[in-house]
Amino acid sequence: QVQLVESGGGLVQAGGSLRLSCAASGRTFSSWVMGWFRQAPGKEREFIVAISRSGGSTYHADSVKGRFTISRDNAKNTMYLQMNSLKPEDTAVYYCAADLKTSYVSNSYRNYDYWGQGTQVTVSS
Repeated sequence: QVQLVESGGGLVQAGGSLRLSCAASGRTFSSWVMGWFRQAPGKEREFIVAISRSGGSTYHADSVKGRFTISRDNAKNTMYLQMNSLKPEDTAVYYCAADLKTSYVSNSYRNYDYWGQGTQVTVSS
């Protein structure tokens, strides 16, 4: 049984920062590729960034390159998303996701098997 729980969302002014966490249950967290997605009202789910099993490889969407940083602590079964220089267009529900099958980072939501419940991030202008 895999459970993912996001936390750290909230309201922040443009230019501010937030750090999201994704706590995972399961004994084999270190063997999962992990990713962050987001969905704004009326829009499709959007890939943000993914991280390899060891954390040595990441893949960012162009929209967040240079502003968002993904990391993971396999000893704590936790993944993080550091978000800096936030913009109003970053407002969305943010989801973490786990890929238990493949070994490569992917931007396709179809690759991910488990999803968290989401955490709201609101950036005011």
